[in-house]
Amino acid sequence: MTALLKLENVNAFYGSAHILHNLSLTVNPGERVALIGRNGVGKTTVVNTILGLAALKGGRIHLGDYALQKPRPYIAAQQGVVVVPQGRRIVANLTVEENLILGAAVGRKGHWNVPEVYKLFPILQERAHTPGTALSGGQQQMLAVGRALMANPALILLDEPTEGLAPVIVDLLARIFQQVAAQGTALLLIEQNMSLVVRVAERYCAMAKGAVVAHGPVENTRESLLNLETHVMV
Repeated sequence: MTALLKLENVNAFYGSAHILHNLSLTVNPGERVALIGRNGVGKTTVVNTILGLAALKGGRIHLGDYALQKPRPYIAAQQGVVVVPQGRRIVANLTVEENLILGAAVGRKGHWNVPEVYKLFPILQERAHTPGTALSGGQQQMLAVGRALMANPALILLDEPTEGLAPVIVDLLARIFQQVAAQGTALLLIEQNMSLVVRVAERYCAMAKGAVVAHGPVENTRESLLNLETHVMV
């Protein structure tokens, strides 16, 4: 089985700041992996390195069979790896539907189109012609997920998708992520909400100081990951 995403001994920098230290990480087709760790350990830098927003200065990244020599955002999308970014990054001055259509620009074919996204998130259809930035925070997160699905990805990188959201929206997103995964899309969930991790992921990788320091299957009990959180997340 060829991994959808494979990082081998990756070293990444912002300027002279060395953030990722020989980090290795793999996500296989259909897998649901959680990348956990406290703020500042480099979780978002993993995403930024894949997109070329942090400088890759050692190690190797593969997107499927594609060796990513010079990371760029469009290359990841072309290879079926898309990001739901931290902060959502809804495009101002575009409507909800226009933001969704923008997600399809990579041209990959598959199950997801505007009507299918509307089935998943009916509120987006109700507000299709509303400016995307006029939505509530929870609705903007739905739009960001829908926009990613429009690229018909093999793997979605979800960077802190529940940050700042009400518990009822977190519950809704957990169900949506489970549904998307059940249809075959792999997930890399970058998250500090252990309740969400337990509900969505089947395997975890815990980071500290720019490297993966622990990994294993996700138990079906919150206590197991909260115990890990005590040692890794603080």
